[in-house]
Amino acid sequence: MHAPDGFLNAGTAVATGAISAGAIGVGLRQAREQLADRQVPLAGISAAFIFAAQMFNFPVAAGTTGHLLGGALAAILLGPAVGSVVVAVVVIVQALLFADGGVSALGYNVLNMAVVTAFGGYAVFRGLLRLLPRTATGVVFASGIAAGVSVVLSATAFSLEWLFGATFPVPFDTVFGAMVGVHLLIGIGEGVLTGLTVGAVLAARPDLVAGVHDLDRVALRDRASIGMRGFLLAGALVALLLATVVSQFAAPAPDGLERVAEDTGIAEVARDHALADAPFADYATHGLRNESLSLAVAGTAGVVITLAVGAGLVAAVRRGRGRGRASEGEHEHGPARAGVG
Repeated sequence: MHAPDGFLNAGTAVATGAISAGAIGVGLRQAREQLADRQVPLAGISAAFIFAAQMFNFPVAAGTTGHLLGGALAAILLGPAVGSVVVAVVVIVQALLFADGGVSALGYNVLNMAVVTAFGGYAVFRGLLRLLPRTATGVVFASGIAAGVSVVLSATAFSLEWLFGATFPVPFDTVFGAMVGVHLLIGIGEGVLTGLTVGAVLAARPDLVAGVHDLDRVALRDRASIGMRGFLLAGALVALLLATVVSQFAAPAPDGLERVAEDTGIAEVARDHALADAPFADYATHGLRNESLSLAVAGTAGVVITLAVGAGLVAAVRRGRGRGRASEGEHEHGPARAGVG
């Protein structure tokens, strides 16, 4: 789903950029009020995990692959507001440092991969919780189904953008049918990965899953089996393992959007990436000839950067809330006065 520069016209790129910026701004403001202190490092770990997981393309059909989008996963763990911010961080880092997704395409890539998947996936997740057993098993199934649907929603969003911003003579119904068809298959993989991940977090630290904050804690077997430090360390190690080892086995075939673009001719309007000479472009490390080592170093860099940016951004928002409350208290009660001896 990482669209390159040139797929949509300038007007659509600007419009989706404005919508994405507004949505992420709202997400940051909500995070400032809603996020608990213990979830700040989880935001960084989630960003690192999603970045690493996106490096692994799994086959879904002959000559087509898919990879995790992660919006629904991040929303279930952190809430849709913070979840959208976390995935937006991943998409922006990928575009600017790894030449994955166009720079001028950031507006629609963030909208489709972060905003639509986080808010859409979370809405489906909460709706399913009303129908499924409100237990750990029910939460895992709801997570998987919601994640799968979020991929289709993302594909639909791109198709609608194509309707208004097409740069190549391919009808909307052709693009829509092809995008939804292939992403239905990719959604199966997304659902399995998301369900497994949510299940693992529920087993280790159910108190960290924002999406089940109002469920019966007894039914969820709400008892942490690992300390916070151990949980965060395990999360970081899993992300590094994905980025350095598992990524070596990624299927080389085009992903869903690339396959549709090739089959319909849209690929002809794709422009070369403006940062194609970046040190980690195409997830390879400039100057390293060994392909496996080059990929591992690039993956490690991506994990560290997304973890730092994700956690740092959320922490900065939290600190801003603290300063804001302090200022309100000072304004209401006046500054403290030193005693006179």
